[in-house]
Amino acid sequence: MNVASQSTVFGRRNEPHTVIIARGNEIRHFTIRPWVAAFCGSALAAMAIGYLLATSYLVLRDDLIGATTARQARMQQAYEDRISALRAQVDRITSRQLLDQELMETKVGELLERQTQLSLRHGRLGPLLERAESDVGTPPAAGTGASAMPDKRAEVTDAPPQAYAVASVGANLGAGDTRPFSLWSTRSDPLPSDTAADRADRLFVSINESLKAIESQQLTRIARLADNAYRNADAISQALEAAGLPVDGDFGKSDAGGPLIPLDSSMTFDSKVRELDEALDALDRLKTEARRLPLDNPAPGRSVTSPFGVRTDPLLGTAALHSGMDFRAPSGTPAKVTAAGVVVKAGWNGGYGRMVEVDHGNGFATRYGHLSKIDVTVGKRLNAGDVIGKTGSSGRSTGPHLHYEIRHNGEAIDPLRFLRVGKKVARYL
Repeated sequence: MNVASQSTVFGRRNEPHTVIIARGNEIRHFTIRPWVAAFCGSALAAMAIGYLLATSYLVLRDDLIGATTARQARMQQAYEDRISALRAQVDRITSRQLLDQELMETKVGELLERQTQLSLRHGRLGPLLERAESDVGTPPAAGTGASAMPDKRAEVTDAPPQAYAVASVGANLGAGDTRPFSLWSTRSDPLPSDTAADRADRLFVSINESLKAIESQQLTRIARLADNAYRNADAISQALEAAGLPVDGDFGKSDAGGPLIPLDSSMTFDSKVRELDEALDALDRLKTEARRLPLDNPAPGRSVTSPFGVRTDPLLGTAALHSGMDFRAPSGTPAKVTAAGVVVKAGWNGGYGRMVEVDHGNGFATRYGHLSKIDVTVGKRLNAGDVIGKTGSSGRSTGPHLHYEIRHNGEAIDPLRFLRVGKKVARYL
């Protein structure tokens, strides 16, 4: 009863598995616990799985090794391709740098060559400008036939030293130094995206423009000097011709024609320099001709009391030819020769009293009469403005004054013509 009721309450009892081993008269038995059975089953399952994995590895080993090898080969190929691409990029960069360096060296060479040309021009212009400054002198004011001329030396000779920075520029750029210097102020500030080559190229363009501006300024100033020289020569020539005085040759620009043949910069510069030299030569010749003429005043600041021509003789009261002009001057006033020449007469000469005659060449001679004292001797060579004696009233005279004559081939000429021309051309001489 109790067993049946217990079974009804607690359920059916699970008896453990018992293994019985009988050998002859011996009987053995042992009970298998659940956890032992579970352990043994797990061990058998693990061994089976390991066997299967080992068998699979042995079967698929070649495929796995091949896949690994292929993957490594692909990685190696990718690395080699990347290395080749980087090497090609390095080669391109190196080639570009070499090209940039070659281009830079070429540009530096061109700039140095232009600098050398400017230096040579500067050397040629120095003596020529000194000559132009002494020959052309200060131009006349506006309205007198010549325009105002600038300071030639300041405008032409001060410009070339700016080009001497080209050598240092080439050295700095060749060493990779792109720091700014004085000529960088002529260009705009570099952009952040600009490379060294871009900055160098922009710098070369700026320097090239500066050199071109210097060359243009030189040519302009040379042309202006030549024009001023021709203008001065024309003014002197026109003044002499208007007074009927001899002018040897045409000192103006000659008319010309022919086909137009363009010139390069060096030929243009040589042509302009040659033109300036010819203009200065023409002006020098004309100045030399003008200086030979008696154009100065023998008694500066003294008034004329008797002009050249027919007048009433102061002693006889009859009409007579006055072969010169008289200057009012107290006794002892210095009498000055009006042009360079040689004394041919110095002493008493009839109605002239004490007289000095000076030969100026080309048939021109001047006489200075009624002197109180003679300070020169025959044969003495004089320059314009030298004192030949003191004024007085010697000879046929009514009072102290200076009698002044100009003769051409022995014929008396009105001195007033020469004095007027002298005032006009004095600024050019």
